[in-house]
Formats: sequence, structure tokens, C-alpha cells
Amino acid sequence: MVRLQKFLAESGIASRRASEQIILDGRVSVNGKVICELGGKVELGHDRVTVDGRVVAPKRKLYIALNKPRGFLCTRKAESNRNVIGELLPKEWNELFSVGRLDCQTEGLIFLTNDGEFCLKLTHPRYGICKSYLAEIEGRVEPEMLTRFIKGIESGGEILKATGARLRSANNTSSVVEIRLNEGKNREVRRLFESVGLVVARLRRIQIGPIKLGELPSGKWRALTPPEIKSLISEL
Repeated sequence: MVRLQKFLAESGIASRRASEQIILDGRVSVNGKVICELGGKVELGHDRVTVDGRVVAPKRKLYIALNKPRGFLCTRKAESNRNVIGELLPKEWNELFSVGRLDCQTEGLIFLTNDGEFCLKLTHPRYGICKSYLAEIEGRVEPEMLTRFIKGIESGGEILKATGARLRSANNTSSVVEIRLNEGKNREVRRLFESVGLVVARLRRIQIGPIKLGELPSGKWRALTPPEIKSLISEL
């Protein structure tokens, strides 16, 4: 059972607040009965809901995993001939929005959905869902640098802090680090390395919660499975 105004909003009729006004205006009927008060609930797949006499069909919720290529913006609409992730998805999915963002030069795993509550839960700092990145660094990364990242550093009035960091390889010219974050502040991984005088040459997000990027090719997408969606929610 879901609240009537939530059902209308998720079906694309109007925002939740506007849907409340539609109900108060007496424009909504449930199983032939006009509803003029808030607080009513409907059973999906059972109750027949109409607005101004037209049947309202629940919108199918979509949950997509995309391997964002470098140089793409996390938006559906083109801006000044820039590449955007909307170009990588079917045109009929124009209602999807990204769950959080990756900066233009960062690659890797990002989710897209039309489920606002799913998006809110995965991006709200209170839930702190873990995200893992693979950073290719110009120069040698020393283990004590990663210890500093885990303890936290101050940058631009913010405390940047990794929940975990592991050195995969290092030599005098380049290093590879796997780093985990819970909050994901703006350019956080890049700023962490900048704080010790190092530059990130390539950055990929390889995992969000329990979902790994795996072998998904760059620029390609796949639908999350019901068990994967459930596992993400259970993390919160």
C-alpha cells in the first residue's frame, strides 16, 4: 500500500505537493469513488486510480548501471556540444537521472534511475554508502600518505577522509591506489592526492556498495537485477 499522492507523483502526474492539490480539488477517483482528502492509500496492481476520468498507470521503475567514459558530463541534456551520459542511453529513457555524479574526467560506475526515493537514500550523507575508486597516480605513493588520508586532512574548509586505502603498485613514475569513500565530496579523491603534491592521471569508480563495475565496457549500461537493488537498499 502506498499513499495516493505518492502514487500519483511516481506515475508522473505531478510533483507530490501538486498531486496533493489535485486530490483536494476532487479530481482523483479510486475504484470509482472520488477522493477529496489526503491520507488515502492504494494497493498497486489492485486499485483503479483515475485523474479527470483517465486511468493512471504506475510508471515502471528503472535502475541502470552505466560505465561512464572519461569526458562525459553526468546529465541528460547537452551543454555547449559537450558529451553527456544521456547520449549513451535509449532515447525513451529521458526521465532517468543520475544517482550522484562523477566529474567530467572521472570514469566508471554510476547508477541512473527514475526512482526518487532510491536516489535520495543512496546519495544522502546520513547513509554513507561506500564507494571504491581505482586511482592511477603520477609519481610514487608512499604508505604513510594513505595513512594520512584515512586519518583525514583539511582542504578548503572541509575535512576529507578515506575509509580505506590500499596501494596496489608503486614505482618512481607511477602508482595505483584503491581508495574507499563514504561521503564523496566534490573531487575528493583528486584533492586528497593534491594535498601530498601528487596528480591523479586516471580515476575510475569501481564499486558502489556491494555492486561492482566488473567487466561492463566503457560507455555501456546494464539493468540492475532485483537482488542487486535489494542488496543496495539493505546497505542503508
